[in-house]
Amino acid sequence: MVNFFASFKHRVAVTTDLWTADYQKRGYMAVTAHYIDDSWNLKSFLIRFAYVPCSHTAEVICEALYECLVEWHLERKISTVTLDSCTSNEKAMTILPDKLDTSSLMLDGQFLHMCCAAHILNLIVKDGMSVLEEGVERVRDSVAFWSATPKRHEKFEKMAKN
Repeated sequence: MVNFFASFKHRVAVTTDLWTADYQKRGYMAVTAHYIDDSWNLKSFLIRFAYVPCSHTAEVICEALYECLVEWHLERKISTVTLDSCTSNEKAMTILPDKLDTSSLMLDGQFLHMCCAAHILNLIVKDGMSVLEEGVERVRDSVAFWSATPKRHEKFEKMAKN
């Protein structure tokens, strides 16, 4: 696959995600390459799953991503890089263009960094759910109270029917 990308003529979009395994306190990075083939089919390949030392600073993230791009001969074929919108990722994406040949980037790299829409949507939903949290907790407490004993359950059903 590495040789395939070495002679590859098309642009490649890259997505990456970092996380820390709680039970190990070790950081990992997954990097996926996406492209459209000559038959207009979307192709995606996991090109790296690697240990990345903590802490996940912008410099560490940028270096790990850059090493992956060079290893797979993609450093001059990138269209976009999509990451979660956290501060260290955003800073890493200000460092990465300095390592790349900016003349190889589309529109001089203006759209190199793309924020992950799923991550943004997740943040929006979490924020919305926090508004509902107190009401949901009250409903759970009520259900627990009324279903704690058969007698309470019968009383609840009787009141609900009336």
